[in-house]
Order: sequence, then structure tokens, then C-alpha cells
Amino acid sequence: MQVVVDDLLTNYVRRGKGRVVVILHGWGDNSLSWLGLIKDLATNFDVVVPDLPGFGGSQSPATDWGLTDYGSFVGAFLQKIKVREVYCVIGHSNGGAIAIRGLSKNLFATDKLILLSSAGIRGEYKGRVKALRYAAKAGKLLTTPLPDSAKNKLRVKAYKTIGSDMLVAEHLQGTFKKVISDDVRTDAKMINIPTLLIYGEDDQQTPLRYGKVFHELIKHSSLEVLPEAGHFLQLDRLDALKSAIEGFIE
Repeated sequence: MQVVVDDLLTNYVRRGKGRVVVILHGWGDNSLSWLGLIKDLATNFDVVVPDLPGFGGSQSPATDWGLTDYGSFVGAFLQKIKVREVYCVIGHSNGGAIAIRGLSKNLFATDKLILLSSAGIRGEYKGRVKALRYAAKAGKLLTTPLPDSAKNKLRVKAYKTIGSDMLVAEHLQGTFKKVISDDVRTDAKMINIPTLLIYGEDDQQTPLRYGKVFHELIKHSSLEVLPEAGHFLQLDRLDALKSAIEGFIE
């Protein structure tokens, strides 16, 4: 399904009937990786999953966006598709950071919140961002005489070396830099609704210690750890994820 939100053509999936559950995907992801969870939840809920601007089938924003911009978009999107009340928001990775920012600033509202491998703790990224900028500048200088194909391969290798997801969505480099420098710990303190935190035991991108920090900051929160699961819980441990989510929202 498609709709125009703030002049951006937006693709989204909507399945089922009942109370509304909104899923916000992470950086570089889209609604398609959530089809297994959508199918299961749609038996009891009206499940809405937008491709956030710049990802999947949705248009990219004309300017560099931060978490607040994405939060405003989510609010405008829900109004456009005439969703008046949201029962639960599920945010994965960067989608979790967007949910925290959006709820803290009243850009949208929900009765319950589920944060899956949520990002948003950015202090430790300062060194990485500086390294990213240095690698980009140095890489550009060192590879200037090389053919374009060789330059691209070296750039990808350089970014992977410092653990950057920038090239997952290279067209959103400016947005990526704004997002990874935006910390939501202060916002998390303002969340005052029942919240379930789910993290993978083996997650290297948003490690379990992030979940412990958010658990301390968010009132009325509980933390669940999925063994043998990495960052993409919906792919690594779908059945366990379904069970945890259903136990919380049903």
C-alpha cells in the first residue's frame, strides 16, 4: 500500500483487524523482514508497518533528517492513514530510538511500547564518528588515482573496518551522521508507559548493556534476553520473539 505523507511517497504494509500495533524498522531495513511477525500478530491486531523515508519503497527526504524528523513523520503518517489510537509501538534498533524520541516529544502516542535491540545510546560512538570522518577523507586521498570500481571496494572495506552502517544506505549519509550522534537517554526517562525491552544475548550492534541502561531509565519497564540471538531478533529467534511480544501485549 502507498500514501503520500509530507510530500513523500510512503510504502507500508497493513494486515489484520483490532487494536493497532505499529512496527518501526531499523536502519537499512524495511517492512519485508517483518512479514513473519506481521502474519502472526495480524490474527488479533491491526498491524501497520511503514517503510521509513529512504528505505524500502518509500521516498528519501530532501534534507538530512534526525530522530525528531522521523518521529514527526511517524505522527503524520498515522494521521494520514487515519489511525487515531495506537495500542502498541514496536521499535527495532534505530526504530526504537525513533520511538523513544517520538513518544518523549508527544509526536505520537501509544498505550504500550516494545523496544527490540533498541539503539539510541550514542556516547560511545563519538570516537567512531571521528574515525569515520578520518577514514573517509584519508580513503578519498589515497584512492584518487584508482578506477571508480576499485575506490568503491576500498571505501566499503574501510567503513566496515570501523563498524559503520553508512553504506547500508549510502544515499542517506548526512542523515546517518545526524542519527548516530543523537542520544535518547534523556528522552527515555520521560517514557511512562508499560515497556518491554528485548535484546539478543549475542547482539554486537546494540549489545545487551544498552538494554540494561534503558531498563534503568524507563519506568515500568522489563527486560528479556533471547539466548543465541543477534541483532535481528525477527530472523534469529522468530518463535521466541513472537512468544515474548504476545505475552506482553495480549
